[in-house]
Amino acid sequence: MSAVVEPIVTRPSFRLLRWTALASHTGMKTTYAVGRIERGRHESGPGSLHVRHPGDMHRDVGRAGPVTFTVASFAPALVDDAIGPVRLEPMLGADDERGAALHRLLDATGDDGLTLDVLLAEALASLGALDGPCRHTRAVRRALAMLRERITETIALDELAAHAGLDRYRLCRAFRAEVGLPPHAYLLELRVLRAKELLAAGTAPRDVAPLAGFYDQSQLNRHFRRIVGTTPGRWAREA
Repeated sequence: MSAVVEPIVTRPSFRLLRWTALASHTGMKTTYAVGRIERGRHESGPGSLHVRHPGDMHRDVGRAGPVTFTVASFAPALVDDAIGPVRLEPMLGADDERGAALHRLLDATGDDGLTLDVLLAEALASLGALDGPCRHTRAVRRALAMLRERITETIALDELAAHAGLDRYRLCRAFRAEVGLPPHAYLLELRVLRAKELLAAGTAPRDVAPLAGFYDQSQLNRHFRRIVGTTPGRWAREA
């Protein structure tokens, strides 16, 4: 077991939960997420806020032992409807006043209707104040965009590097340093994420592979099991 998750609030487009990481792991974010460290250390100490975007890779950098977060997870459409697409600062200190509304939301103890609605609205509005420069260099941004736009296509490294404006060696170094994975591994994460979206929408597991960019069902099953921990069919039934 790599983590223990305790739900606090569960809505279709918003979740609040307590999350304790017990072991190192990686994973791609599918939502906007704001996590506050309650116990332990992960790049910073208790009280600090970590902000993530859809498509960001979780990285266990600076973690020493178990770490407990309170996490608010917002569906992308919820944030986009409230304040539009944003590139948020990745971390706020415990005393940063811009995080006050986020802390109030993270302190919520349940879904009690109007109170939570107000806290959620205030937190979403406060995210607008965190909009800032993208954390990735221009070359890596261009590479990320190409991988996301052509998720089902075969992309050669030289083609990706030319689009990014770097040679293949510098792109690989920059991509791994900024994203946490090499380009081919990030693309596989994107494809598994697409497979999960298709399965959740009701697509039959046998039809998912080509729609998500996999060569065949065997390749989909292999990478899905490695990244998610179960088969597409079982995941679809449980989801």
